[in-house]
Amino acid sequence: MLDYVALGILIFAGITLFYGIIVIHDIPYEIAVHRNHPHQDAIHYAGWVSLFTLHAIWPFLWIWSTLYREDRGWGFDQNKEGSAAAAAPVAVESEASEAETSEAEATKSEPDITDSFVLLRHKLEAIEDRIERIEQAILAASETDTTNGDQG
Repeated sequence: MLDYVALGILIFAGITLFYGIIVIHDIPYEIAVHRNHPHQDAIHYAGWVSLFTLHAIWPFLWIWSTLYREDRGWGFDQNKEGSAAAAAPVAVESEASEAETSEAEATKSEPDITDSFVLLRHKLEAIEDRIERIEQAILAASETDTTNGDQG
């Protein structure tokens, strides 16, 4: 009787281990599905390939599946060139966030209608200033592109 119990425990442990390994290797795929990763199928197939390669690529699949998030994409800045056009929007965004925090602090004090008009006027001036800076950065970038094109 004890032999059958031991055999049952061995079979149960073997089946649990077999399916446990499969479930563990699907973790990167589940992360990719949760993050709406554009390469979900590739990660899923690579997880199966990893089973047959003695788990050699599984850590890379985990990293690959966690690199992408739907809200921020891959998390890398697409405009890492040293041009003025690439640097200008970043500077404008930081100035915009500073202006918004100062305006938020100003709105906490008194909710008067004249204050609202003043805040709107300041916002409009800040937006116009941002647009002017972006236009200047685009013009500067296009001028450097044309001068570089003439030399080469």
